[in-house]
Amino acid sequence: MRMHTSGETMSEARKSARQSIFKAEGLQEVLSRSIEQIQKTYLADQIPWVIGYSGGKDSTAVLQLVWLAISKLPPRDRRKAIHVISTDTLVENPVVAAWVDRSHEVMGENAARLGLPIYPHKLTPDVQSTFWVNLIGRGYPAPRPKFRWCTERMKIRPADEFISDVVKQNGEAIVVLGTRKAESSVRAARMTANDEGRVRENLSSHSSLPNAFIYSPIAEWTNDDVWLFLLQVKNPWGHDNKALLSMYQGASPDAECPVVLDTSTPSCGDSRFGCWVCTLVEKDKSMSAMIQNDEEREWMAPLLELRNALDEPDHDKRDFRRMSGTVQLFTRDDRPIPGPYTQATREEWLRRLLTAQEVVRNHPTAPPEVRGIELVTQDELHEIRRIWVVEKYEVEDRLPTIYAEATGRKFLAKKLDDKQPFGAEEMTILKSAAEDDQIHFELVRELLQVQRSYRTAGRRAKLYERLEDAFKRGFYNDVEDATGRAARRRDLRDLLEAVGEAGNAGQNAAAALQGELGEFAEIQKSETAK
Repeated sequence: MRMHTSGETMSEARKSARQSIFKAEGLQEVLSRSIEQIQKTYLADQIPWVIGYSGGKDSTAVLQLVWLAISKLPPRDRRKAIHVISTDTLVENPVVAAWVDRSHEVMGENAARLGLPIYPHKLTPDVQSTFWVNLIGRGYPAPRPKFRWCTERMKIRPADEFISDVVKQNGEAIVVLGTRKAESSVRAARMTANDEGRVRENLSSHSSLPNAFIYSPIAEWTNDDVWLFLLQVKNPWGHDNKALLSMYQGASPDAECPVVLDTSTPSCGDSRFGCWVCTLVEKDKSMSAMIQNDEEREWMAPLLELRNALDEPDHDKRDFRRMSGTVQLFTRDDRPIPGPYTQATREEWLRRLLTAQEVVRNHPTAPPEVRGIELVTQDELHEIRRIWVVEKYEVEDRLPTIYAEATGRKFLAKKLDDKQPFGAEEMTILKSAAEDDQIHFELVRELLQVQRSYRTAGRRAKLYERLEDAFKRGFYNDVEDATGRAARRRDLRDLLEAVGEAGNAGQNAAAALQGELGEFAEIQKSETAK
């Protein structure tokens, strides 16, 4: 889940067009009505709630409202569970991640103490779906707007799976969100459309999950309404809303949050919190501002440096073949469309990541909770190593060496294959024999592994397919050879299509002529009969 500061999705001038509900009706009146509506919706059925909580201002405001409403109910009426879920992508901004973790801790403790059925859950993507396993392990290039492979895997899927489990156990689920119409015109249009399709009062159907419903208690609130509520009403589970404001201030370039007092400027900056590796935005304004505004956050500089490196043009760091091994060309010229990161690039990203981790851990300004930070988890490292050795046939097994060189610690490697006859030494000899011909070195290396995997197999199903796939990837002499062959295949395909189109046109013309001749013959017969 991503935390937004205002000014992100639309100009403040457009936002101000939506009138403050607090200014129009008064804070206490709005809060009383909101709490009453939440209580009524909660008591209307036995469907459990799932609140999406990122730790940002909007989700904090919604959770705070729900907490206040449920705490005012008699204990006998607090009968259904309220799950509070936060998705940690494992590459969240460390400051925000620590904030959310601490909020979960005090939230769980105080909910239990007060007898509230509120249960916090920290969700994470499975190891196969994490950022570093896909980028460093499989070689996916850093996400771009046209190749946004990260969001579904890391953010949406963990939350959807949790909600689906709640639906399986209870038949239905109500998802409570802090979405607001004032966030953007697109959001307002979507929410208005959902309002028109409500299945019952306050609830609309979830767009992708069957038997799940959406409830948005602060849909009509403005940005200023949210901040006014958070600063005027004490956080009921013991977290500090003023500290939340300070975090937003620190993430704003001018380090200011005028909040309501100055409606001519954004209430709190023009940046966004989220994944520190995010390359879907031109610049990570929030992390840059944090470093700029607070000397005690200079420890974040290595993260920003690595993020900016990921955002640089990377065609020279990527294989000329796609993930499948095929060569595809841009339509406008004969350059190959780049595929995954090369082995050398993936190894360099791992080294830089581990080096940044050590610098952050040992930085003099790093707070205690950062001293043991894992920018990449041990589970991820084990999976990256498995992909390199088993799926990509990189039997040099370079990860343990890179880990030791970057951290000064031994990597506790798991056994992958006790019968593996080849290792780094043998691959060095093979590479020397190939005279630095990387394409054919990789081909022979893969063929050796395919042959070895079938050596003792009783059935050799798909052996020929695997050998053929290996040769398709590695029979080229060089990039120019591969590009030329791809261009010839494209030209031949275009020629065949043109011939086919011409043939179809000829067939159609012949059919039309035959039809006309048939009509002419019928006319002649008719005239002869007359």
